[in-house]
Amino acid sequence: MISPEGYIVTNNHVVADASEIHVVFSDKETLPAQLVGRDPATDLAVLKIDPRSNVTTTPWGDSDAVQPGAWTIAIGSPFGLGGTVTVGVLSARSRDINAGPYDDFLQTDASINRGNSGGPLFNARGEVIGVNTAIVSPTGGSIGIGFAVPSRTARNVVDQLIRTGRIERGFIGVRLQEITPSIAEALGIPGSKGALVASVEPGSPAEQAGIQAGDVITRFKGKDIQSVHDLTLAAASQKPGTKTTLTRNRGGSQQEIALTIGQRNDEEQQTSAVPKSETADTRLGLSLSPIPDEARQQLGLQPDTTGVFVQEVAPNSLAAENGVQPGDVIVSANNRDVTQPSDIQEEWAKSRQLNKPMLFRISRQGQSLFVAVATAKS
Repeated sequence: MISPEGYIVTNNHVVADASEIHVVFSDKETLPAQLVGRDPATDLAVLKIDPRSNVTTTPWGDSDAVQPGAWTIAIGSPFGLGGTVTVGVLSARSRDINAGPYDDFLQTDASINRGNSGGPLFNARGEVIGVNTAIVSPTGGSIGIGFAVPSRTARNVVDQLIRTGRIERGFIGVRLQEITPSIAEALGIPGSKGALVASVEPGSPAEQAGIQAGDVITRFKGKDIQSVHDLTLAAASQKPGTKTTLTRNRGGSQQEIALTIGQRNDEEQQTSAVPKSETADTRLGLSLSPIPDEARQQLGLQPDTTGVFVQEVAPNSLAAENGVQPGDVIVSANNRDVTQPSDIQEEWAKSRQLNKPMLFRISRQGQSLFVAVATAKS
């Protein structure tokens, strides 16, 4: 419980499929609870019960102030054993366990088991620094690797759910891709830090600010961006309408630009894949053809999209090894727009001559991404 008004924080996965919710207190009294709101992206939910006298509420602590090695205390109901207390230390912060796009977990070795979900993780002052959410375990029991949503995230989500019943997340309108060493070499940039812009949504804040596919975002709101995850978290944490700055690297030149954060729309578009038609560059391992007109809608292509359709990818070829797939549409090669298979053959010859990876921009099932194809097998 976080307030005398009867608000309670738990995990979304605890209540997501419930038709009725009841809260059981340590004195065995049971009260019906109303679902105020939930956020599947961070696995948090807020409940409301009628106010109850003589109840101590838990204060939020500062998860950013807790350092690895600090004491942590978890309370929950593992295997139905209510009020169980376990103690450990904070093992790490900002863990990404691939549970969702906004992973930023605290890791603790305090014993967390099934039934701890939604319970508090306290610091030594009795302040809530996290909401226990997940474990890593080959057996289903605790092996000392547990995760909690940090209070910094939980408090923001909970406040929004109580205030409006929904979550507002910042949106800049880019699809991002990690920078591999091959892509960094093809782009001519040092190292692989930053987030590569694979595509820009039409009409988005990014497009209005002049961001283009192929840009590498290296800083956001004055902080360095090491990876796609960094930028995803940073942008989502901004309130829609906020004015901010980011730094992009385009062709080796750094530029700081201003943009206004938009409102995230989490609807996903789904498209289906498609059949085939003719000829190839055998060294690269691709069978290519013009884009079949009848397949454009299935491929998720805009009417004015130009490119070359990948019919087949030879097994164990250079293209296969580097991630090109049948059904891809190659939009550009080495930043040159392509419209026919011979364009790709020309760029491949240039890349081989320079002994440099060839950079494809690909449209795959309606999404844009970059693929760097090395000129020799690794």
